[in-house]
Amino acid sequence: MLTVEEDLDAHALRRQGWTISAIARHLGRDRKTIRAYLNGERIPQQRRQAPDAFVPFLDYCRQRLADDPHLWASALFDEVVQLDYRGAYSTFTEALRRYQVRPHCEPCQASKGRDRAVIAHPPGEEIQFDWVELPDPPAGWGVGAHAHLLVGALAHSGRWRAVLADSEDFPHLNQALDAVLRKLGGTARRWRFDRMATVCYPSSGQVTPAFAGVAKFYGVQVAICPPRRGNRKGVVEKANHSAAQRWWRTVPDALTVEQAQSGVDKLAIRMDDRRRNVDGMKVTVAELAAAEPMLDLPTLPFPADLEATRTVSPQALVSFEGNLYSVPPGMPGMQVIVRHRLGEDYLHIVTAGRAVVARHQLAPRGAGRTIRDAGHVIALERAVLAQVSDRAPCKTKTRRPLSAAALAEADRLRGQAAGANPAERVVINLDTYAAVADRLRTAPTPEEELGK
Repeated sequence: MLTVEEDLDAHALRRQGWTISAIARHLGRDRKTIRAYLNGERIPQQRRQAPDAFVPFLDYCRQRLADDPHLWASALFDEVVQLDYRGAYSTFTEALRRYQVRPHCEPCQASKGRDRAVIAHPPGEEIQFDWVELPDPPAGWGVGAHAHLLVGALAHSGRWRAVLADSEDFPHLNQALDAVLRKLGGTARRWRFDRMATVCYPSSGQVTPAFAGVAKFYGVQVAICPPRRGNRKGVVEKANHSAAQRWWRTVPDALTVEQAQSGVDKLAIRMDDRRRNVDGMKVTVAELAAAEPMLDLPTLPFPADLEATRTVSPQALVSFEGNLYSVPPGMPGMQVIVRHRLGEDYLHIVTAGRAVVARHQLAPRGAGRTIRDAGHVIALERAVLAQVSDRAPCKTKTRRPLSAAALAEADRLRGQAAGANPAERVVINLDTYAAVADRLRTAPTPEEELGK
């Protein structure tokens, strides 16, 4: 319940334009309680609240956390219990938060516990890019422990698009970056990245010569975030969170890469319907993005050399970007490398020793086509027919006793086994025992001997 003084403060602050949430934070009360008193549903009492049991221990906790800002709350709770603190652990941790006892640690919480300013982004000024490493992808994707999603977000409107890639190396970055830009319908004047090793030198933040060529190709500037300043690209960070929670968490095991890409595209388009309040006017993200002045893209992407390792199937086919390409027969299970220069309309398939075994026209990404070379088809048919036998199948019910060679081998094995145990080397001839028994039966008894 509120005291009379708190009730007066709540009504006064409400008349000054404070929100119920702000009044509740100011007075340290629940919003429902404040709303009930403001609506006249409850009457304040004269008695004051019982004193907070944490207050006597406040100075001690401040000192301990000033000495060790990373001291666990559970360890500190054990200490104050020994000092006769009577409250529960949940009450103790809530008091630590309410009184803001733990000091701010800049390296650990770069965007918490300090003042923050709203960074203005004029329309068409900046696109923010970031990789999202998605754990535990479907095994059929063959990308290892993580899938890689490049997300690009317009800083002004918040529109974002994302593209799946096999890895985060320089060629795949260029391929995914160009695909994101074309999904956005153009490029802004500046690209913002964190300290990606494929974009800049992480130690200094200086753009690498290779990526500087990419920026010149598209005619844009490159901005690198200071270290541990994720809030500088908060728009794309929010898009990352949406993609991970609203799409990746529900991706089933049987989904292909192309189907997963279609799913994240649908989510991004659906999120263009988010509402925004700009200068008192309610607009959608799609309307804001449509009004952004974007630069035109080159006809072809930056010509980076893309390589992907693949395994040849028993049908002498290699999978690449949602299509199948043929190779000569006799290579099932072998590891080959698919090489493609971005912007060109053909690809090469080479062995680990860099020998070119196939050259194909590039099919559209995710088209599901099977591209076969006529020579590969003929050679595969000949190889398969050569392995086909016209002999009748073997009879499975024929009696086949052990051959002489098998019996001799069995005798040899028995001899080896007998030689391993000295007791088994003793040979007992039963004929000898039989002869002795016959002599005993025919021999005269003692009485017969006396009668003679």
